[in-house]
Amino acid sequence: MANVAVVGAQWGDEGKGKIVDWLSQRADVVVRFQGGHNAGHTLVVNGTTYKLSLLPSGVVRGGTRSVIGNGVVVDPWALLQEIDTIRGQGVDVSPKNLVLAENCVLILPLHRELDASREGSNSGVRIGTTKRGIGPAYEDKVGRRAIRVCDLADPESLKVKVRGLLAHHNALRAGFGQGPIDEAGLLAELLAVAPKILPYAGPVWRELDRAREEGKRILFEGAQGTLLDVDHGTYPFVTSSNTLAGQVAVGSGISPAAIGYVLGITKAYTTRVGEGPFPTELTNEVGKRLGERGREFGTVTGRARRCGWFDAVLVRQAIVTGGIDGIALTKLDVLDGLEEIKVCVGYRLGGRTIDYLPAGMSEQARVAPIYETMGGWSESTRGARSWANLNAPAIKYIRRIEELIRAPVALLSTSPERDDTILVHNPFRD
Repeated sequence: MANVAVVGAQWGDEGKGKIVDWLSQRADVVVRFQGGHNAGHTLVVNGTTYKLSLLPSGVVRGGTRSVIGNGVVVDPWALLQEIDTIRGQGVDVSPKNLVLAENCVLILPLHRELDASREGSNSGVRIGTTKRGIGPAYEDKVGRRAIRVCDLADPESLKVKVRGLLAHHNALRAGFGQGPIDEAGLLAELLAVAPKILPYAGPVWRELDRAREEGKRILFEGAQGTLLDVDHGTYPFVTSSNTLAGQVAVGSGISPAAIGYVLGITKAYTTRVGEGPFPTELTNEVGKRLGERGREFGTVTGRARRCGWFDAVLVRQAIVTGGIDGIALTKLDVLDGLEEIKVCVGYRLGGRTIDYLPAGMSEQARVAPIYETMGGWSESTRGARSWANLNAPAIKYIRRIEELIRAPVALLSTSPERDDTILVHNPFRD
């Protein structure tokens, strides 16, 4: 019996929400292990659309335990608002089915303000963050000055920690020409939210260890994608956490040996939100068509995503660095009706050919894609639930992707609907 980690194998927005929801039918526990509420997962269940940012996708399924691991940075007010929204859609959310790691770092209003100040500044590199304070919260975490969920239970200790945190942030604010933070006001906000958040708090690592001993199936849900990993992504245009499957153990407190299968989610083309390199980006009518047919707008921000051809070089690199065993290929139906489809199989850089994306920012910006052209198809693949429903050119395209990325397709998604999924082999290994 294998526990499964689901990670994005591109720049995020690959359709992880639907795949995790589909797999959660076979799981007892669903765990978020990194990121914050900058990552949006859209689920469509029986015609109802759910948009989640912090809550694990398993929360919409009754009987599944949802866990927010210690690797996630949590805006407590955003979490409570999301819980209220989901409850308004008829989903039960309570401490009975949701647990929040007591050692999660909190995102505070000062983090959001700092994020916005940096993004609006004329100096430095603009990253294109969501301005939700995720990066600054992670900075305070590694700087050992963060406020954590467990601190809310100790008002006297909290007061001392807030004072130490503000000594750092007020100096930063002065550099932006901003006044100091109201210490008493921040403390009052935290004390007010504490009784609403603390009922969900607990030692997640113990709960997951118990679940493993009982033979329960655990599904680990990543946010963003491999190419946004702070170490292995297109730095500095990345998120502030590690997005690879290696983060599962650190971000939840479970043993690395407990991860039995890593599923990488990959679109049949490529998209990216925000700034940074994008070798296969299409700024022509084809790119516009992909964006329109794929409804490529951010779940959280509403920002239009940049679109381009499938980049086998990047996905193969993600598979190697992320230890991905197989992929779930999503949005195949968006390619329906194209006369020809291109796949990037290598790069040209300074007169030479390379088969990987270099680490340097200037080199990443200069690589030019080498394409292989394949025939498209006119028949619709939307809603297909078996290989028999797919046309020959579409199957040929899938098989060629498998060859290029050197990993098998485990699942194939043909629409946002949960059941429009073709299972090739089950990651849970029945």
